[in-house]
Amino acid sequence: MRVLFLDLDTLRPDHLGCYGYHRNTSPNIDRIASEGVAFENYYCPDAPCLPSRAALVTGMMGIHNGAIGHGGTAADIRLEGPGRQFRSTCSTNSLWNIFRKAGMQTCTISPFAERHSSYWFLAGFNEMHNHIGKCGNESAEEVTPTVMEWLENNGENDNWLLHINYWDPHTPYRAPEDFGNPFENDPLPAWMNEETLARHCQLAGPHTARDNGMYHGNDDPKFPRGANDLKNMNELKRCIDGYDCGIRYMDGHIGQILDKLETLGVLEDTAIIVTSDHGENFGELGIYSEHGTADNITCRIPMIVRWPGAKKGIKDSGFHYNLDLLPTVCDLLDVEKCEIWDGQSYAETLLDGTDTGREELVLSQCAHVCQRSVRWDKYLYMRTYNDGMHPHYDTEMLFDLEKDPHEQNNLAKVEPGITALGASKLLNWHQQMMDSQPFGFTEDPMMKVLTEGGPQHCNPNNVAGKAAGYIQRLKDTGRGEWIDEIYKRHPWVEELCKK
Repeated sequence: MRVLFLDLDTLRPDHLGCYGYHRNTSPNIDRIASEGVAFENYYCPDAPCLPSRAALVTGMMGIHNGAIGHGGTAADIRLEGPGRQFRSTCSTNSLWNIFRKAGMQTCTISPFAERHSSYWFLAGFNEMHNHIGKCGNESAEEVTPTVMEWLENNGENDNWLLHINYWDPHTPYRAPEDFGNPFENDPLPAWMNEETLARHCQLAGPHTARDNGMYHGNDDPKFPRGANDLKNMNELKRCIDGYDCGIRYMDGHIGQILDKLETLGVLEDTAIIVTSDHGENFGELGIYSEHGTADNITCRIPMIVRWPGAKKGIKDSGFHYNLDLLPTVCDLLDVEKCEIWDGQSYAETLLDGTDTGREELVLSQCAHVCQRSVRWDKYLYMRTYNDGMHPHYDTEMLFDLEKDPHEQNNLAKVEPGITALGASKLLNWHQQMMDSQPFGFTEDPMMKVLTEGGPQHCNPNNVAGKAAGYIQRLKDTGRGEWIDEIYKRHPWVEELCKK
C-alpha cells in the first residue's frame, strides 16, 4: 500500500472549493475530495503549529502531552520520568510508527522539526528531508523538486508513506510575483464589508486590523502580498488575495504530484490524506492573518481522506480531533492501538459512512493567548485566561456559529444559561483530563504557561522591547482608549512605559 500525506500549513477549510469557497483556490485538492471523504467539523485540539502537530503525532491532547505553546516549558513534550523505558512512548507509538508497524517505508519532506526544535516529530520516519533549511519559509517550488526526486526513485515501490509539508498559505504570503493574482477580479467574502472593517480598525492588540504585523503595521517589501495595516478595503483585499494566492500556488504543486503518481501508474491505488495544522483568522474575533486563538476558525482544519475501499465523494459532519487519526489508521491497517492515546477511531465513517463523531470538542491555545473553548451543537464557548494584550476579549465569550460563523457577536451576557452550560462542559472535561494524566503527571501545563509570564507571543520576557512602542502606536492611531485596560490586565506593560 502507498500513502501520500499532504500536511498543508495554515489552511482554513472554508477557503477551499470543496468546502464551499466561492474562489477557485483548490482544483487539485477538490479533485481528491471528490474521490474520498471530506470531514466538515475536524479540529486540532491545541493550536497553533507546534501544539497541533504534537497532538497529531502523540495521539494525546496537549493537557496530557504537555506541548501547548511556542516557548517556555510548554513548548516541549513532557518527560516521561522514572517510568520511561529504553525508548520513549512517543518513539514507538507516534502516528508515523503506525505505518512502520504496518511494514511501510516512511519518509518526510518537512522543515517542521527544525522550525520549532520539535524533533519528536520525526519519530517513526525512516527517511527525513530538510536540505533547504529555511525553517518553514520554503516556497512550494523549493519543496516540490525533492518530492519529485523521491517519487522517481520510490514511487513505483509498494508499502510507503510519504509525508509532504507545504507552507505557502502561512504568513508571510509568499507566492512568487510572477504567479500573478488569479483573484484580482474576484470579490471578497460578502461579510467582509467597510462597516465591519471600520469597527475592527478601532480594536487593539497583536494582529488586529491596524496591527497586522503583530505589534506594528509596517509592510515588509520582501513580501508584497502581505498587508500589515488594513486601514481600508484595498489593503484588506490585498491581504485576502495574498492568502488565497498561497493556497492556489500550493495547489498547483499538489497537481504536479498527482500527475507524477499518475505517470508512474500508482495514483489510483494510492491513499491520500489532506489536512492542516490550523486555520487562519480574517476578522474573526477581530484578528487578521494569524492563528492565535482557541476559536472555531483557528482550530477548524480540513481533513480529506481518499482511501482504497473507502467511501467516495461524501462529507461527514461529525466532530473529530486530528488525534483521532491514530486509532483510525490502526483500524485501517490492522495495527494495535496504544492505551494512552486520547483518540477515537472514525474508520467506520470512511468504510461505510457510519457517524462516529463526538458530542463535543475542547479547543486550546496557549501560544498567543491562553484560552480554552468548547465546541458543541451550534455553539462555541470560550474562556480567556490571558488575553495576549487583546483588551476586547472578555473572560467568557459565547458564539452561535450558525447565525454568526465569523464570531462577531458575543452572546455570553444575553444567554447566561447556554454560557453556564459551556462553562460546565469545560470544567467537566478538565476534571476528566486531570484524572487521566499519563505517566503520573499532576499539573495542567497551561498553569505553567501562566506562571512563566504568559503565552510566548505576549510574554514580557519576549516582547518587552515592543510594548512601549505599541502603546505609543495606539495613541498615534487614535486608539488610546484601550491603554488603561491593557495596563489593568498586564501591569508589566505600564511599568515598562514608566521607565
